[in-house]
Amino acid sequence: MAVRSLLTAAERGQILAVPTNEEDLVARYTLSEADMSLVRQRRGDANRLGFAIQLCLLRHPGITLVDDTEIPPELVTWLASLLDIPPEAWDEYGTREETRQEHGREIRRYLGMSTFGITDFRQLVEHVGDVAAQTDRGLLLVEAARDFLHSRRVASPGVGIIERACAQALTRANRRIHATLCGHLSLEHRRRLDGLLLRRPDSSLTEIGWLRQAPIRPNAKAMNEHITRLATWRALDLPWAAGKLVHRNRLLKLAREGASMTAADLAKFEPGRRYATLFALSVESMATVTDEIIELHDRIIGRIIRTAQNKQNQYTLASRATVAAMMRLHSKLGDALIEARENGEDPFAAIDTAIGWESLAESTAQAKELTRPANEDHLALVSAHFTTLRRYTPAFLAVLDLQAAPAAQDLLAAIKVIRTLNATGARKIPDDAPTSFIRSRWKPLVFTVTGTDRGFYEFCALTELKNALRSGDMWVTGSRQFRDFDDYLLAGPDYTAMKDAGNLPLVTTDGGERYLPGRLTLLSERLHQVNGLASRDELPGVLITANGVKITPLETIVPEHAQPLIDQASAMFPRIRITDLLMEVDGWTGFTRHFTNLKSGQPSKDKQLLLTAILADGINLGLTKMSESCTGVTYAQLDRQQASHIRDETYSAALAELVNAQRAHPFAAHWGDGTTSSSDGQRFRAGSHAESTGHVNPKYGAEPGRLIYTHVSDQYSPFHSKLINVGDRDATYVLDGLLYHESDLAIQEHYTDTAGFTDHLFALMQLLGYRFAPRIRNIGDTRLYTPSNGADLSTLTPLIGSTINTTTITAHWDEILRLAASVKTGTVTASLMMRKLGAYPRQNGLATALRELGRLERTLFLLDWLQDPGLRRKVTAGLNKGEARNTLARAVFFNRLGEIRDRSFEQQRYRASGLNLLTAAIVLWNTVYLDRTITTLKQEGNATDPDLLRFLSPLGWEHINLTGDYTWPRNNRIKAGKYRPLRRSSKP
Repeated sequence: MAVRSLLTAAERGQILAVPTNEEDLVARYTLSEADMSLVRQRRGDANRLGFAIQLCLLRHPGITLVDDTEIPPELVTWLASLLDIPPEAWDEYGTREETRQEHGREIRRYLGMSTFGITDFRQLVEHVGDVAAQTDRGLLLVEAARDFLHSRRVASPGVGIIERACAQALTRANRRIHATLCGHLSLEHRRRLDGLLLRRPDSSLTEIGWLRQAPIRPNAKAMNEHITRLATWRALDLPWAAGKLVHRNRLLKLAREGASMTAADLAKFEPGRRYATLFALSVESMATVTDEIIELHDRIIGRIIRTAQNKQNQYTLASRATVAAMMRLHSKLGDALIEARENGEDPFAAIDTAIGWESLAESTAQAKELTRPANEDHLALVSAHFTTLRRYTPAFLAVLDLQAAPAAQDLLAAIKVIRTLNATGARKIPDDAPTSFIRSRWKPLVFTVTGTDRGFYEFCALTELKNALRSGDMWVTGSRQFRDFDDYLLAGPDYTAMKDAGNLPLVTTDGGERYLPGRLTLLSERLHQVNGLASRDELPGVLITANGVKITPLETIVPEHAQPLIDQASAMFPRIRITDLLMEVDGWTGFTRHFTNLKSGQPSKDKQLLLTAILADGINLGLTKMSESCTGVTYAQLDRQQASHIRDETYSAALAELVNAQRAHPFAAHWGDGTTSSSDGQRFRAGSHAESTGHVNPKYGAEPGRLIYTHVSDQYSPFHSKLINVGDRDATYVLDGLLYHESDLAIQEHYTDTAGFTDHLFALMQLLGYRFAPRIRNIGDTRLYTPSNGADLSTLTPLIGSTINTTTITAHWDEILRLAASVKTGTVTASLMMRKLGAYPRQNGLATALRELGRLERTLFLLDWLQDPGLRRKVTAGLNKGEARNTLARAVFFNRLGEIRDRSFEQQRYRASGLNLLTAAIVLWNTVYLDRTITTLKQEGNATDPDLLRFLSPLGWEHINLTGDYTWPRNNRIKAGKYRPLRRSSKP
């Protein structure tokens, strides 16, 4: 039986790779005096050079020189220079194999190393088994094996032997995981798990298929169905705690594997694997259903409030004519009464003469109607929806195991009161019911002359529950997204150990007692500097007056004299079908190799079928329509390909391959060095089946939609994308793209628009080592904050808000660092923490302290913005690249009227990932052919100003055929190292 291959060809080449750049050669292979003495003892240049190379290889990467070992010429040249030996001497080394082996044994004795034997193999399997209990990624396992051998000073065998040991360790780890989970399952538990694979009565769905269905739409019926699903999961009464005995990564992998398979496939598994997979799937699915129930409640409450707002707005618009007529009538009445008073006349007679008593009575009645609570505050109108809430809230509150922090204990007590009322059928709110959670705007509705209004009391509690769950003041047992805030962070002892060792992955590695004073000193200096420039009117393009600040708009980023070159280059692009483009880009990069099989870890055997499934995502066609548009391809084939090879992690790895290729291409350097980036959200309407899952944001109108938030480098490569709700603020997801992309980009500075910043984000960006530069709209309304009262900053006074609360920052400094370290190490995602920190009404000490630190960093940035027109121009140029990329994405995502119509959130994510991968492929292809275009123009004698090349863009698509039937060439017509002919150039 063949040994399972854990590494791709590229990974196998890099795992024991020898460095080639001079900096690494110096760091790894500089020979000491003792080394040089040992080398000089060899006779002849060839032996001295060969001995030195063997010595270097055994030190790093720890391998023995054998016949097929590839030695980079850079290493040979560098060592030959160091030893003052001609590099050609290397060709003469090793003519006697005995000489090479003798040198190897002597070097191992010198280094204190041993050869790899059977005992080492067994120990390696045991060690890697511990790592395999946490991850099954082949590269990580092999790296762990390599490091283990290095630490024990054992010369590494070939990669194939290491891979065989890792495969054996992974097989053992899988069996242990299966045994661990199954060991806690009784016969009854196993019978219930087998029952999940059976078809439901009068349905085509299996039990597990029904249980894993997403809610159809945010209403009481869908909520009750989902509550039933959660109750059904709980009724299995499985030993849920057993899931914590297996590492989270492995449990999630098991669950994903089970989710990608049909019930028939799962039934064919041997019992240990089947029950372990079903158990993992049950654990993850129950957490998902719990989160979806909370999300449904959130959306139902939000929809009720929006409906009330719309109704009030409609009433206000409809009553405008009545109000205007009333104002005219009362104006006439006022004039008559004033005149009667001045002339000493009877005011009652004046009223009768001016408007009449009947008109006054009618106008007064209208005024009373317009000033009813329901017409003044839209919250009064939510009472019309109390019946809808009553259809699901008793079951909703009963099924959730709610816990609360001290700040929300009163709200939790109120929830318990409502539960009791639901259980007993009582209607009246007890006199001693908690009320401190009720905010002032709710009080007139909750507290009436007849007592506490049951409906408004309950609705107020449900609304505050929604807010408390989002902020983390309350949490739900069994939830993944709504856990205790502290559970997300690094464990206290782990954080303390990192801090004491000076290993915090932040700009302040030792806890930074001097960090904050240094930033405050810098802020004070910069405030006085900018204040002085402003007082002398020396801020370029900026005018500060008592009314605020005015900044002169920047000139057009692309000058007119660059347009002829842009048009000429675009006209020379070869015309190409999107299928040919993908095949050509894959030929350059091999990005399809990252779409590995979920079970075997191997790349797809049918590359064209895989690319067809990816294209179906990227152009938003879907598998059904794609199978109709692509000859010889069936829906079943595409569905199997997607289930086996397309996942979030495979999309991310393939995207990184394209981004790295773009970064390495010389022409991309004209646009930037890959250290700056921008991010922006692009809305797509949610239609058809997805309409019920979409969210509404008044900024985009009344139609539901989804937002794809994308990070774009200064070289135009879209290196990260994430599907989010349109109601979420962009700033929530800025750090995700910077921290969790898999490319080689080393981003140092990042740009966003106004929606992409918050004070919390400013603080975390600085601590994590990023320069944050958002383009803030209405900058005059954004306040500056000072270390002291700022009395000596007279010119900046119109912009100054208040002083920074340094006491709060100092008091919570350790918590701030723990939060930042948790985000940096991946203990918790940045977006989850940003969402909780920014959630209303959370105002705990950590959130407040982080906000104050963010105000300090935001003020420093704003001072730079006022003083540096180059920064303003650079940010605008960066954001323009992201906006232009969005235009390309809109053109590519053209099917289904550009709407996201998939009901499943997983499928919606695949659409977003496929779109980003496709745009990245187009960007890379355009970059390659832009380079060839400019080279051709130069060869034809057309003078090209090098300074204009930065204005060319790889985002055009007019030359790409995106529509029609999608056919793939039987073989790649473009041979390796060859390119398509350009169209004939015409002089500008």
